[in-house]
Amino acid sequence: MKHNRKKYDRDFKQKAVELSYARGNSTEIAEELGIDKGLLYRWRKELNKYEGNSFPGHGTPKMTDLEREVARLRKELRDTKMERDILKKAISIFSVSDGKSTSL
Repeated sequence: MKHNRKKYDRDFKQKAVELSYARGNSTEIAEELGIDKGLLYRWRKELNKYEGNSFPGHGTPKMTDLEREVARLRKELRDTKMERDILKKAISIFSVSDGKSTSL
């Protein structure tokens, strides 16, 4: 038996969380919206933790702004190291072909 999974967009999730805070009764809100109360609690927790970065969708990892900056800097460092290694190899190749190599 195959279960069809419901997908909720980011706006729906945010509005559901806002409504649950405004009215105070999460169980009642979940019933009105046709969702499980555990799901609503999970959305509330995610919104509190990641704020504007919550509910990214499509398997995109949830990151805080700081985590996103760290990931960007790590990628930049990895790319820079790769460029450095390529330049080192190129210098060694050109110095051998010029006859200026000191490895004799």
